[in-house]
Amino acid sequence: MKRIALFLATNLAIVLVLSVTMRLLGVEPYLNANGLNLTSLLIFAAVMGFGGSFISLAISKWSVKKSMGVHVIDVPSNSTELWLVETIRKYSAEAGIKMPEVGIFDSPEVNAFATGMSKNSSLIAVSSGLLQQMTRKEAEAVLGHEVAHAANGDMVTLALIQGVVNTFVMFLSRVIGHLVDKVVFKTERGHGPAFFVTMIVAELVLGVLASIIVRWFSRQREFRADRGGASLAGRQNMIAALERLNAMHPQPLPDKMAAFGIAGGGGSGINRLFMTHPPLTERIAALKTAQ
Repeated sequence: MKRIALFLATNLAIVLVLSVTMRLLGVEPYLNANGLNLTSLLIFAAVMGFGGSFISLAISKWSVKKSMGVHVIDVPSNSTELWLVETIRKYSAEAGIKMPEVGIFDSPEVNAFATGMSKNSSLIAVSSGLLQQMTRKEAEAVLGHEVAHAANGDMVTLALIQGVVNTFVMFLSRVIGHLVDKVVFKTERGHGPAFFVTMIVAELVLGVLASIIVRWFSRQREFRADRGGASLAGRQNMIAALERLNAMHPQPLPDKMAAFGIAGGGGSGINRLFMTHPPLTERIAALKTAQ
């Protein structure tokens, strides 16, 4: 319940901030008596599309700490925390990025994630289940995978891609709604109900197609992070970690964090188009055949 309330409050705050921003920029309403103002519509779509994506990225560390109860390790209190911090410190130095924040979240599932506004301002967190159920070598490979995500700038790139597709979805859905309203339903002044109904339907359809693009990129970056983890922790250790995950069938992280975890849900047929992660068997095979 807390996670849902935080999600709703965060999204409401984003909408309010973007609405105020457009007023301050003096953006005129894209709907007027003469029809559709394409310039205002494009600005509206870009501000809402990119703004929402980057505000979510900017507050990602804060929101996951609150929603998932991440305990950030400021000073290690035991040998496990010391090993965790020092391993990430070592891999971050090798990857050429600043030391991320390091945290642990309480979950029986074996998972980990990286998030943050930039590669030099990131958070890497692991579940208590991962620390309990994986060997040190396997866990080190997972940490290398997450450090690779941060070093590759995957969080920022994913936000950029999401912003682009959001902008096109919002822009095109309203253009389609306008054309249907004017050409098919012959609305002469203003916009009738057909505009809003068509806009909503088009936004839903285009949103599904856009998510396929975003999920495709998400899957490609997992292969890249696996290679990065293999480089930092050793290829055999990375393979062993993925094989252990495959045997455990871990559940993906909730909500918007699903794309940032080490493991994701499976899928077949058309469901594969909407997977944030490639099947673990494919990731293992890719590492085994990598030169």
